Amino acid sequence: MLEALKEKVFRANMKLVEAGLVILTWGNASGIDRSKGLMVIKPSGVDYDELSPEKMVVVDLNGNVLEGGLRPSSDTPTHIVLYRNFEGIGGIVHTHSTWATAWAQSRSPIPSLGTTHADHFHNEIPCTRLLREEETEENYEMNTGRVIVETFASKDYFSTPGVLVAGHAPFTWGKNLDDAVNNSVVLEEVARMAFLTKMLKSDVETLPAHIIDKHYSRKHGKNAYYGQKKAPGDAPDR
Repeated sequence: MLEALKEKVFRANMKLVEAGLVILTWGNASGIDRSKGLMVIKPSGVDYDELSPEKMVVVDLNGNVLEGGLRPSSDTPTHIVLYRNFEGIGGIVHTHSTWATAWAQSRSPIPSLGTTHADHFHNEIPCTRLLREEETEENYEMNTGRVIVETFASKDYFSTPGVLVAGHAPFTWGKNLDDAVNNSVVLEEVARMAFLTKMLKSDVETLPAHIIDKHYSRKHGKNAYYGQKKAPGDAPDR
């Protein structure tokens, strides 16, 4: 079942290791088949060097395991909430990468201080509120997804494809798995750049809106002109 998607999810998880975004078992990637309403995700607590496409777990959007001999990631309910509410996404990545997690632990959004940030994220990368005690005691992972959705109630999840969960760590997403992985890589790098910039000048201001808009629009949307022209039928860059 969903053999091609299992392969993609496996490779996405391994790319997180290659990019230095995960150690031990700290992270997961998932992908969804929207036509079938099924998700494939990394198994819980399995070392990355022991993973294979066959060990990926198929889950429906009610959380029922349909295929796989291992338990799915403990973050599966979070992924499900995001897939249910962010209908345009095709892949999700969760890591505990050092720089982004440091911002999450400080409970601070990552401000748009330079064009590297603006090229990929149209606005600051938001940080959620802390979960309340009752939200932690019951349905913790589901409520983690809900607080992310709450944070994006008035934000565009496509133009800002990532979030910091307060006290926890980052999640990113994209139109497909490759996009979600790339966004996770970029998020970690802009988190590092922002931290170092703040160390050099703590009161530095965010970029003016006209520079942010220019750099974002160069790469995203109908008037984008960065890179090479796409072949007919190719999905546009975001």
